[in-house]
Amino acid sequence: MRITKIISSIALSATTVLAFSSAMAADMTGAGATFPYPIYAKWAESYKAATGNGLNYQSIGSGGGIKQIKAKTVDFGASDMPLSGDELNADGLLQFPAIMGGVVAVVNLDGVAPGQMKLTGQVISDIYLGKITKWNAPAIVALNPGVKLPATDITVVHRADGSGTSFLFTDFLSKSSPEFKTKVGSGTAVKWVVGVGGKGNEGVAANVQRIKGAIGYVEYAYAKKNKMAHTQLKNHDGAFVQPDDETFKAAAAHADWAKTPGFGVVLTDQAGKNSWPITGASFILIHKVQADPAKAKEVLKFFAWAYKHGAASATELEYVAMPASVSKLVEDSWKNIKDASGKAVW
Repeated sequence: MRITKIISSIALSATTVLAFSSAMAADMTGAGATFPYPIYAKWAESYKAATGNGLNYQSIGSGGGIKQIKAKTVDFGASDMPLSGDELNADGLLQFPAIMGGVVAVVNLDGVAPGQMKLTGQVISDIYLGKITKWNAPAIVALNPGVKLPATDITVVHRADGSGTSFLFTDFLSKSSPEFKTKVGSGTAVKWVVGVGGKGNEGVAANVQRIKGAIGYVEYAYAKKNKMAHTQLKNHDGAFVQPDDETFKAAAAHADWAKTPGFGVVLTDQAGKNSWPITGASFILIHKVQADPAKAKEVLKFFAWAYKHGAASATELEYVAMPASVSKLVEDSWKNIKDASGKAVW
């Protein structure tokens, strides 16, 4: 399956299922975040070709992935919001980052090209609070001299499901606006003040593409592959930056993975003149005690393969592979995954 076809099919359903193999007993099952779906699709295709082993991944949102791994209905869960050390311990879970990328604001305005418009966290917060309702509002015009902005109503689009993409977006807005932090806050599921919902990154993207004057937020690969008009954003150091693998890497440059429980580093609003302000890692959740150690080992083999061989595909799709120093720490942590007798799986 070609990756271009994979991406185009994303818009068809918010519950996209990867099935790169027949229903063999050896196939791995995972569910959760839509943010990393394009790269997991590509990795699964390549891993199947290299090893013969398949991955069936349900792109249902981080909230769904957390629920399914806690219920033990999948071999691993995926979430863009890291769970705390206490949460991990309470459910007997181990967490590790698989990939990094960026969330972007996207707009549907005639004559506005991808990367042309500039926005700040404060302005986006006011839009999502319903305080700025027209595209020619003074606060937007002031940021965009020379850009023709219509007197069009702004239609706010947000996620309707539990979402790690929403966590990253609302975490950034909460750091940008005390009012947004108080009235909406950050999380995978929040009580939005205005707007219409879409399920998954694909649902938000579809709504923004359908509605003139819309604004939404999606993972960058969705915006790029669907030729959506993303915006520049003002970062922590006051610079307007474009999203790409270099600005994502800049945001992650000073992350202290080793000292954070479950490697749960949040990369929004990082310092650095080149840092993209809505950068984040996507995390894998797996039980520490395994009833099926052979299946758990296959999951770990898949992600070890992805760390070693998946960087080129990640770059192609505008993600950032985990640095070798981090993947080494992660693989060392896998010794804590054991079978029912206490024997290490990895």
